[in-house]
This record gives sequence, C-alpha cells and structure tokens, in this order.
Amino acid sequence: MKERKSSKKPEIKMSFNNVTVEEALRRASFCLGRAEIEQPRAEAELMLAYYLKVDRLGLIMNNDHLLPQDILARFQDAVKRRGRAEPFAYITGEKYFYGRCFSVNKNVLIPRPETELIVEGAVEWVVRRFGLAGQKICCVDLGTGSGALAVTLALEIPGAEVWAVELYDAALQTAKKNAAKFGVEEKIHWIRGSYFQALDMVGAPPGFNLIVSNPPYVSRADMEKLPSGVKYYEPSEALHGGDDGLDGVRMILEGLPRFMKKPAIVLVEVGAGQKEKVEDLFRKTRLYDSISWRCDLAGWPRVIEGHVYDKRLKTS
Repeated sequence: MKERKSSKKPEIKMSFNNVTVEEALRRASFCLGRAEIEQPRAEAELMLAYYLKVDRLGLIMNNDHLLPQDILARFQDAVKRRGRAEPFAYITGEKYFYGRCFSVNKNVLIPRPETELIVEGAVEWVVRRFGLAGQKICCVDLGTGSGALAVTLALEIPGAEVWAVELYDAALQTAKKNAAKFGVEEKIHWIRGSYFQALDMVGAPPGFNLIVSNPPYVSRADMEKLPSGVKYYEPSEALHGGDDGLDGVRMILEGLPRFMKKPAIVLVEVGAGQKEKVEDLFRKTRLYDSISWRCDLAGWPRVIEGHVYDKRLKTS
C-alpha cells in the first residue's frame, strides 16, 4: 500500500489530569477548534461518549464526574489524532454499516451511509424476484475493500452465494476478518485481483444474478479538493477513478456480459454529479431492460441500478 502523506495539521498539545467530563470536553473542543475541525464540541462529545460507552445524555448526566485516568489517556490521544484530521473510524478501528460494527483500517475505505443504498436495492430486488426463502442467488462484490457489502449481503440474503473480489491483499485480509467476525467467511469466495479479470483466472465461476460495486469514482481534478481526512488518510487507490472518475465503471461494464446470468441486477455507486455520464455508459452496453437510480439524503443520484429481465439478454 502507498505511504500516507502528512496532513500538515499542527500538533495538538493536550495534557491534563484530574478533570471532570465537562472540563475535558471544553478543553478538547478548544483544541479541535484551533485545529480547524468542524463542529469541535460535537466531535469531542462523540469521542468521549465512545470511550465512556454512554450516549450524549450520559455525558450530560455525568458532566461533573472525574474522568478515570485510563479513559482520559485514550481520549487525549484520540483528540490529538483527530486534530491532525485522522478520521475517528481509523482511531477506533471500527465503523457501523447497515447496523453492524465493521473493522476498518487505513488499508480500506471507510464505509459510507450512501453505500447502504446498494444493500437496500439488492435486498428489495431479491425479495421481489425470489423471496427470501433461501433460493440460491449468485452475487459478486467487485472491489470489496472492508467487505462491508459482501458480508452484509451474505447476512441479509440467506440464499446468497457471494464472491468477493479485491485487488489489494491487505484489504482482502480485512474483509476476511469482518466475514469471520459475523460468521460468514465460509459463505464467501475470496478472489484477489481486478474486477472481472480476476474471475477470468478462476476455473469455472458462476453466472451472477446480483453484481454490486463501490468502485473508485473521484476524478483526477477532484482528488486535490477532498477533505484532509479523506485525502491524507484513506487509500487513494480506493478513491481515484482516473481522469473523469469513471475508469472503474468502464472496467465493470466491459466484463459484465461474460458473467451476468438472467434475471440480473447491477448496482454501482457513483459520485454526486456523475449521473448523466454513468447512465450513458450503461445505456451504450445495450444490456439492460431498464435503468433506475437511488438517491442519497441530499437528493443526489448515487447508486445506479441496471435491470435485466428473464428474457434473453440484448446483444445488439
């Protein structure tokens, strides 16, 4: 993996003893504010609540209690790291996705809420087409990263036989760790390589009814505009999608005809503002009987759905 660049954030000096919850929050908020972290008080509360294993109400009810020294030490370290723009998910080593706590590290992209739209679309399609009675569904997650999609689909769809493809070994090991954590490691076929090219090297992979991917989709120009926490800490190979951000989408669409089995659905996450270009790429394949979109909370189309019905695939 590539060495991480420095965030060039000033070093936070935060060392104190025998303080109450409120005083620790006040000092941490001041330090984070000086480091130009947005909503410093909210971030401080989030971190301290995590280490105390309470919610925000718990912080308020215990604001005059002295912090235990071990909690204080961990909190101070977290504030220093957060002040350098390091995402809190990397500090704790975990991130919730679709209601489950996944292990994450700097080898994998931090799962985002919009990626849950892929799971929602996949589960709805399976229920509509097959029900959830355990009928076998062949699924592939292209570029699995932390394994959040592959593991979640294996858990949410009882009849899913899942294939997880990942180019980088360190990321693949993280995905396997998450699969083992949720008891589905043996339900998933692990393939190291690039998208469908990796499956070309497998003896006899099945045809897939369900194809999902969250490929890199940040353009070359937009890479420099990313927030510091993303630009300096998250793996660039999971973000940079080429000059226009759509290299990964093109690679997926190129390999699809060899591996798709009707009926099928293809769900791919893309960046905000990429709808027209991505939809044009999908339509030019002439593979799909219908195309639809799922939008994030801000209203941006973020997940494209390509549907292939039971009739013969279009090839001309």
